[in-house]
Amino acid sequence: MDLQIKGKKALVTGSTLGIGFATASALAAEGAIVYINGRKQETVDQAVAKIKTAHSGADVHGIALDLGSADGVAKLVAQLDAVDILVNNLGIFEPKEFEAITDEDWLRFFEVNVMSGVRLSRAYLKGMKQKNWGRIIFVSSESGLQIPAEMVHYGMTKTAQISIARGIAESVAGTGITVNSVLPGPTGSEGVADFIDKMNVPGKATKSQAEFEREFIEMARPSSLIKRLAKPEEVANLIAYLCSPLASATTGASVRVDGGVVRSIG
Repeated sequence: MDLQIKGKKALVTGSTLGIGFATASALAAEGAIVYINGRKQETVDQAVAKIKTAHSGADVHGIALDLGSADGVAKLVAQLDAVDILVNNLGIFEPKEFEAITDEDWLRFFEVNVMSGVRLSRAYLKGMKQKNWGRIIFVSSESGLQIPAEMVHYGMTKTAQISIARGIAESVAGTGITVNSVLPGPTGSEGVADFIDKMNVPGKATKSQAEFEREFIEMARPSSLIKRLAKPEEVANLIAYLCSPLASATTGASVRVDGGVVRSIG
């Protein structure tokens, strides 16, 4: 399927690994001009090289900046003043008991997970309005609907992203700009592997990775219908579609790619 985004300029934040990387790769494969972002120049360069190797002729660039602050966002916008597609994927998470979550934790999670997308959307929306075309995606989570007891602060930020995406969509009603949130479920990536390690599942060392992931799903996300971790590429496929003109009637939506974890038909 041709997603009709050849030549569109796309920024994917937090895109050196996992869902972000898979999304950047999917957009590059469709001919978009893609900007990879991460905090470290080395990992950004590696991600750019990997996509160029996978997709001959891919137009991919890297920007190494920490977007978890207003200053970092300002520096990025100074280098990249306009985009057609913005995928707000940057996010942090960690399991932590509610009583142990400090004020600093709450503020740090809000700053990184929520305000990075707010600031970038605000910066790039003007250019999208001038062109009367644009795509903004917030990569939220099923945790924004079913707040996980093991990381309430993370769930709070994911709910906020859903609300923000809907609100921005309302503000551009009747234009060629769409704004949506995407809600992945448990997805196999480096970050999730670290998260599972911190869950301290008994007997981990004696189990294969597949067995361990299966037990994690049964223990932490038993409502999953696919009974496995999703692949980053499975999430990226949906994001790439929502970035295309083919998805022009989908806006203001929270679109789930959660493996059926959320027990709701709404």
